[in-house]
Amino acid sequence: MTNHATGLGSMPGEDIAESMRIVLGEAGAFPYVPELPARGATATMIGRTLALVTELGVDLQPAGWRLTDAPGLDHRRAASLLAQDLDTVEELSAGHDGPFKLQVAGPWTLAATVERPRGDKVLADHGARRELAQALAQGVQDHVGDVRRRTGSATIVVQVDEPALPAVLAGAVPTASGFGRHRTVTPADSAAALGWVVDAAIAAEAVPVVHCCAEGLPWAVLGETRVQAVSFDLSKISRGEYDDIAEWVDSGRQVWPGVVPVTEPERRPTDADLTKQLLAWWAHLGYSDVETLPPMTVTPACGLAGASPAWTRQALQLATAVAQNLSVEQGKIDA
Repeated sequence: MTNHATGLGSMPGEDIAESMRIVLGEAGAFPYVPELPARGATATMIGRTLALVTELGVDLQPAGWRLTDAPGLDHRRAASLLAQDLDTVEELSAGHDGPFKLQVAGPWTLAATVERPRGDKVLADHGARRELAQALAQGVQDHVGDVRRRTGSATIVVQVDEPALPAVLAGAVPTASGFGRHRTVTPADSAAALGWVVDAAIAAEAVPVVHCCAEGLPWAVLGETRVQAVSFDLSKISRGEYDDIAEWVDSGRQVWPGVVPVTEPERRPTDADLTKQLLAWWAHLGYSDVETLPPMTVTPACGLAGASPAWTRQALQLATAVAQNLSVEQGKIDA
């Protein structure tokens, strides 16, 4: 059994070439397109994703990104920056023949962040959020083809970032005034929009993964889609979710536990410490023997944008070491 390790996308600093070298050096078996939000709004998770949405116009307003009749200057800048970054990725990843990952904000995180032309979030308008989700699905399909062409990778993984999904389902997203909350979205509607993006990735022959590092993952909603793995912050998982996770794994789908701290703690954990922590968690789910562990991908708990450059390297090294530790132990038993 071989387990994998990778990062979740965001990195510190503003140098895309240096970030790509770190990714290739420390997570070389499973690299990804780095995101550098320190460069500004056009380089954040939302800005990068909107760069893919070519069927709709958006622009950057004082309150954030807003839908417009035509692409604005900042929308064009976001698209240009993404293209430049992919040029760098293409140059530095030449010769890589394993899986390659890209990240996009999910339809509900976009709907909870982007504003309608007349103000307030897209989340408040059923038609607008449907249109945005479908435009995102088309953009994802095109983006997968572009990244595959540039990297030459046969296996492209699409990580759909949905940090806002639990809040959307709970009716906890504030309105523009801050005095109210947007109505909750039904599980059926949330699964449908997420499913469009997941299905677009599959149609492009990519592997869809949903990442959410917030508490309260909606396992039932995710189960209604064809997503093949869920990535999460292990520290945010409650015991009440264990049955849902066990059912998820038993169905043949994967989990990506985020076990490495995103910023350097006072006491640095060793890979042995984190391996023991992960094994103990699996034991609580009923997998007490190493040979019964399902395949998994080990990651930091969330993005590394707030980490120091030194800890960024260390975090990716630790994730890789933990995945290797588990693979070695399983290999010993299999032998």
